[in-house]
Amino acid sequence: MIKPFALLSVAAVTLVGCAKQDAPAAADAAPAAEQRNIVIATEAAYPPFNDTDANGNIVGFDVDVMNALCAEMNAKCQIVAQDWDGLIPSLLANKYDAIIAGMSITPERQAQVDFSDSYFSNTIVWLAKNDGSFDPNNITNKTLASQRSTTGAAYISERFDDKDGNRVNLYDTYTNAYLDMKSGRSDAVMAEKVSASDWLKQPGNEAFGLIGDEIDNNDNLGIAVRKGDSLKADFDAALAAIKANGKLAEIEKAHFQ
Repeated sequence: MIKPFALLSVAAVTLVGCAKQDAPAAADAAPAAEQRNIVIATEAAYPPFNDTDANGNIVGFDVDVMNALCAEMNAKCQIVAQDWDGLIPSLLANKYDAIIAGMSITPERQAQVDFSDSYFSNTIVWLAKNDGSFDPNNITNKTLASQRSTTGAAYISERFDDKDGNRVNLYDTYTNAYLDMKSGRSDAVMAEKVSASDWLKQPGNEAFGLIGDEIDNNDNLGIAVRKGDSLKADFDAALAAIKANGKLAEIEKAHFQ
């Protein structure tokens, strides 16, 4: 699932305060350390983790987390949009320095990239009509959907595709999977709880709900960097800091509560 690299939009995020305009420094003063520039990619199509607003700005939980990390690292960061399937291939092609895109830490991905410590843990859920037509304990002759290359997609593909009369359809984004379910082309979507809950809040989706219990599949999100990149250690240290000072909890509350 590798697509050509495409930068859909760019949002520069400058994270460092203005320099204090004092009198010139003494001639023997040590020069200031050069500020590091970091380019980070996200999908910009996976609300509430990352999205594009009406003005073309990249927004969401991932963006706010990266904003806090770069401030902690005293780094100048630029966030760019990249389609999901091209995220890791384009990172490996040196198109950018890191990925923050609600990306789960999996053994398959760890074979290609290094991940920071986890900044969020997901559970997966079934999203379907509230009319009782979908029973998660008796899934037969159903059309099931998810976003491809996600842990939800792996879960349903392994358990249900071409079994007991079921069929699995995978989409480029969760948004398109939800739209096809709403149009009646699928019976249920397996998605991350945060994504599904965010969609349910939108007007016109009242006929749908989270069906059955949420599933803890040990889904932890991390920031991807190239193998051996020292950025991993930098991100880990900054993550530890914003966990300790409560900033990460504050960002979670703003987006998910």
